[in-house]
Amino acid sequence: MSRPVRPTDNRMIGGVCAALARRFGTSATTMRVIFLASCLLPGPQFLLYAALWILLPSEGKARTAW
Repeated sequence: MSRPVRPTDNRMIGGVCAALARRFGTSATTMRVIFLASCLLPGPQFLLYAALWILLPSEGKARTAW
């Protein structure tokens, strides 16, 4: 199982939804809709998105790191 990375293509803002879509085998659009729907619920969704944006490496940087 590979470590999730933010892809350089198919990004909208930070590539977090695209990375999660690759990890769970769904489309990036589906993951974006799920994220937007979850924003209607109370909770720290934006903080989680920001944390994943910081913690997940970009695809180009992850290739050079290994």
